Amino acid sequence: MLELVNILRCQKLVQSPTSFCRLIRYLHKEPIPVAWKKPGIGWTKLNFDGSCKVGSGKASIGGVVRNHNAEFMLGYAESIGIANSTIAELTALRRGLELVLENGWNNDIWLEGDEKTLVDIIVRRRQVKCMEVQKHISHINSLLPGLNNCIVSHVYREGNRAADKFAKMGHQLDQPTIWTHSPPDEVLPIFHDDAQGIPIIRKKGI
Repeated sequence: MLELVNILRCQKLVQSPTSFCRLIRYLHKEPIPVAWKKPGIGWTKLNFDGSCKVGSGKASIGGVVRNHNAEFMLGYAESIGIANSTIAELTALRRGLELVLENGWNNDIWLEGDEKTLVDIIVRRRQVKCMEVQKHISHINSLLPGLNNCIVSHVYREGNRAADKFAKMGHQLDQPTIWTHSPPDEVLPIFHDDAQGIPIIRKKGI
């Protein structure tokens, strides 16, 4: 079962007759609090992210798996060479799915990323023209049937900070790295905030 939890509101706005005025109002909404949400009891949550350096084009990926108590289960990060943001995000999701399946966490899985377009492609099985993107999507689609009861959702980047941190750490790594017992120290403050449900204020118009 695949569900799009966060509706792509901007897309809905531009389809209405008064789209321009409504879009302006949307962009000037008050700042909103965004927090990482724990999965339900018995569920496992994978947050994933890709990171691309402006100028060099070098990309890295990262992600983190936590349980319903927000307890750390696994983290991963690696540099993937030259790639655009879409490829980085797809690679991050693909690697996360592989690790989830390898560890037998295939029941009640919540997959969450901060790239709306990617979530839309996966959930709605939207067609893409780029052959490289198609290849990654085909790989992801071949992994999804191995999951029992799966939710895919978008979250603003303020709610995806742990995965973002792992992805940025990937730039500094010479080889793929997986953490299984405890997360690196630099991620601990984010884990604490997430476990407590502490929100980060998302500035209006972003």
